[in-house]
Amino acid sequence: MLAALLLLAARWIDPPTTAVHIERRLQAWIHRTPYHERYTFIPLSQISPDLQHAVIAAEDARFYQHHGFDWHQIQIAADEDMEGGRTRGASTITQQLVKNLFFGTGRSVLRKVAEFTLVPVAELVLGKRRILEIYLNVIEWGPGVYGAESACLYYYRTSARNIGQQQAARLAAILPAPLKRRPERMNRYTAIILERMRQMGW
Repeated sequence: MLAALLLLAARWIDPPTTAVHIERRLQAWIHRTPYHERYTFIPLSQISPDLQHAVIAAEDARFYQHHGFDWHQIQIAADEDMEGGRTRGASTITQQLVKNLFFGTGRSVLRKVAEFTLVPVAELVLGKRRILEIYLNVIEWGPGVYGAESACLYYYRTSARNIGQQQAARLAAILPAPLKRRPERMNRYTAIILERMRQMGW
């Protein structure tokens, strides 16, 4: 219930932090490692359309068609699991946003159940534009790097407004493993994302 109320509040109030942000701070404190957080929330209008499109192409190509769960991708993932060759996940941007805001990076059946109930709430009270805006602003893009503005400044020394298509695709390419991947090393996946963007008319 509290999470649902927080989602409703997020319709107007930018999240000051997320479960992932808190988790990383705690990990740094426990392991006594240096931690510097970069987190600046900006309006979607200040994020380059190229970066918006690259992230959608990489993370959730049917973002504007589904209502929180992409049952088509879930079926594909299930089929790949059965064949022992799963190549990608089926989580939507809305699912990932809910997980980031409330549950952190851990996995459990209880979290999945809670996520399942909150995703339709997020879709209903926030809408696609606000979901994308919050997602692009809170997701992890590197050690202590959260959101599009911080990522663009950290990797390319430019604002999210000015990021180009190639750089945007490279940033989108590191999202599945932002603590391990670097944009300059993501040549193959960047090419795939750019091709997806082209196919989607972007």
